[in-house]
Amino acid sequence: MKVLANDGLDQSGIDALTEKGFEVITTKVPQEFLVDYINEHKIRTLLVRSATQVRKDIIDGCPSIDIIGRGGVGMDNIDVDYAREKGIHVINTPSASSESVAELVFAHLFSGARFLQDSNRKMPLVGDTEFSGLKKAYAAGIELRGKTIGIVGMGRIGQEVARIALGLGMRVVAADNNVGKASIKVKFYNNQFINVDIETEPLQEVLKHSDFITLHVPAQKDGYMIGQNEFEIMKDGVAVVNCSRGGVIDEAALIQALDSGKVRFAGLDVFINEPTPSKEILNHSKISLTPHTGASTLEAQDRIGLSLAEQISSILQIQ
Repeated sequence: MKVLANDGLDQSGIDALTEKGFEVITTKVPQEFLVDYINEHKIRTLLVRSATQVRKDIIDGCPSIDIIGRGGVGMDNIDVDYAREKGIHVINTPSASSESVAELVFAHLFSGARFLQDSNRKMPLVGDTEFSGLKKAYAAGIELRGKTIGIVGMGRIGQEVARIALGLGMRVVAADNNVGKASIKVKFYNNQFINVDIETEPLQEVLKHSDFITLHVPAQKDGYMIGQNEFEIMKDGVAVVNCSRGGVIDEAALIQALDSGKVRFAGLDVFINEPTPSKEILNHSKISLTPHTGASTLEAQDRIGLSLAEQISSILQIQ
């Protein structure tokens, strides 16, 4: 039985599947040749991340496919309902990368709060000649402790962000139309813990009262979730992080808010025009940037691979 991991798979997942008798292929097949390749090699399981699109043409054109798997949470690059109507199992790994994405949120927050995204560019260039000037320029950093973080989307990742924020001594507010209350367990090294219940609020209230805002929502079908109107509601000097999906934030409105000082800084892991973000976004001194690497830690990839292998084996009843 053949598995095509078209966007790659961690070695732990490959090993787990190979031990069960699967042949795992990690060749990267271009989108336009995918149907022919799957049919030629009689692929039964297609695994993807965010790059490969699994639309109706793939589903209709590849009768050998029994399983479509997504390494990660969001499945907006897969026609999930259509595939299931055709009797295909569609699986993902919703909890495997939550910690990794949440930690990246705080990497962006700490970077922006202390100007690291700009100082790391300028120190190698002029640090030896303009040290005093740079020191003065970056002297007005801010702390996270005691500030309010607004989490938009209280799924697994949003709750992990809340857990870290509480550990940092931040006040947490949240908005989510589907979650009324979340109970967050904060663990300590000596087996002690505290439980904190967070009741969600309307989005506008969260935007109005937050010092930092982080987004953990699906791709938007009906326009931007955060645009000019939403920026106007926010506090002056707010910071915004998006490690969810490109298109959640209106990037033109974000740049305008950054230039006006309404937004102190932004952290972006995802972009409207991936994989070719706009030069204006990439060159902005107030934006901390990563190339959609939220789930890209060794630990997360290991968990993703093992989770996919377990689900595939279970579905195909391989012991």
